[in-house]
Amino acid sequence: MRGEDQRSEEMFSYVSADKRVPSDHPLRAIRGLVDAALSDLSPAFAELYSDTGRPSIPPERLLRALLLQAFYTIRSERLLVEQLDYNLLFRWFVGLSMDEAVWDATVFCKNRDRLLDGDIARRFMAALLGRPEVRTLLSDEHFSVDGTLIEAWASMKSFRPKDGSGAPPAGNGRNAERDFHGEKRTNETHASTTDPDARLFRKGAGKEAKLCFLGEAMTENRHGLIIDTRTAPATGTAECETALDMIADRNGRRTVGGDKLYDTAAFVAACRALGCTPHVAQNTKNRRSAIDARTTRHPGYAISQHKRKRIEEPFGWIKTIGGLRKTRHRGRALVDWFFTLTAAAYNLIRIPKLLAAT
Repeated sequence: MRGEDQRSEEMFSYVSADKRVPSDHPLRAIRGLVDAALSDLSPAFAELYSDTGRPSIPPERLLRALLLQAFYTIRSERLLVEQLDYNLLFRWFVGLSMDEAVWDATVFCKNRDRLLDGDIARRFMAALLGRPEVRTLLSDEHFSVDGTLIEAWASMKSFRPKDGSGAPPAGNGRNAERDFHGEKRTNETHASTTDPDARLFRKGAGKEAKLCFLGEAMTENRHGLIIDTRTAPATGTAECETALDMIADRNGRRTVGGDKLYDTAAFVAACRALGCTPHVAQNTKNRRSAIDARTTRHPGYAISQHKRKRIEEPFGWIKTIGGLRKTRHRGRALVDWFFTLTAAAYNLIRIPKLLAAT
């Protein structure tokens, strides 16, 4: 049974969390946007919960708490619950009264599957970007795409042969040493026993190979807000394939900027077949670029090349502040859910500033 998201102060409580939060605190503007988006999602929450039984922790409060985890770089849900118990600012933002008990950290685990099945993170981002005041900030014609690697929550020691021949490292303790030199390991013959969805990938020559996922994002070029996210297995072609999926979801004539990785004949042809103009950087190193003067001669191409670099800003925030340099969850579906929610948290940091400036 879904719990009610209502604030209830005790009759004889003389301290109000709302009065303790400064009127100009940045979280006040963010809380207004979050509440409006969650109000739009109320019918979706009603579909996920039964009408009978003991009331649950309101899903609105769980999502507000997870947003705080991204805002303040809290490394675990247990620490998050600990902060909710004594931090007045956190209590106010989540919707807890001064005398209300905080739930146990396992509540996140028990409700995670329900929120994951309802695709709540993606629907929350759509509700946020669909607000009338936010829509005025977005460009509907010019976009940029790029991908980043998200390190998996799995040790390289868990990357063992699929036929079961690989034995755990021998030795005392649970962190025994293992020598991988001279051993050939590929994604075709090996898989991680901790997270089978993670793939071994090397970013470039001279770089170490890691178990990771690919996080792809699309930003609009007016203010650099994230409008779409996807997570895919880390492969050499995943960035282009995932970008084409996002482009296909937005019909009409538009421009899409990207770095040199997208300068392939297949990607450029697929973009044009979808009615989209590819404004990707030219890769002329020992090869011929798939972008010619028909595209580069227009002033808009230079603008797209300037704007596309701003997509690195949300990636930097998501990895350093949002805590997704190395994910804390296993499985592609769960990593994708938190990648989308953290991207929404980045938008929430920027939107109040943009609204105040305009």
